[in-house]
Amino acid sequence: MDHIYIKKVIEGDEQGYRYFIRRYQDMAFSIALSVVKDEFLAEEVTQEAFMKSFGKMHTFKGQSKYSTWFYRIIVNIAFRRLDKEKKWKNEPLVAIEDTVDQSQFDTLEQDERKYYINETLKLMSANESLALRLFYLEELSITEVKDVTGWSNSKVKVVMHRARKSFYSYLNDILKKESRLII
Repeated sequence: MDHIYIKKVIEGDEQGYRYFIRRYQDMAFSIALSVVKDEFLAEEVTQEAFMKSFGKMHTFKGQSKYSTWFYRIIVNIAFRRLDKEKKWKNEPLVAIEDTVDQSQFDTLEQDERKYYINETLKLMSANESLALRLFYLEELSITEVKDVTGWSNSKVKVVMHRARKSFYSYLNDILKKESRLII
């Protein structure tokens, strides 16, 4: 379906623009947020990515899915924005000793789960947060994550491994703090 609208965008049809914005705006914002960690910056990155993709749509060759090509644009813009804002931090990994008590997590309502997942992803490094969002939330394969990020297959696997450990560590800390507040 994307290829039909790509042709429309190249021809200047507004419906083509609307299609891509409706279809990809949520994930675009989510990917940008995972890198820049600030909602306002993520909105700017998302807007810039859409503008760039529409302006460069004629260069899309169709060798990959449109979403892969577009997400790569978002990732590149987001990391450039991080450098520009001088907020890039290479956070050390926290060793995981405890795992999250599954019964705690199972009792949370769906909205609470989303809240805690997003709060946890905000605490993580940009690379780790991005990898988890692409793999689990967007359900991209390792190869597709590699294409979006420009990393090697082995780096994707290493980042995913570390990201899962970091995620559970941060989530466990958040849930322990919450349970102390309740009690």
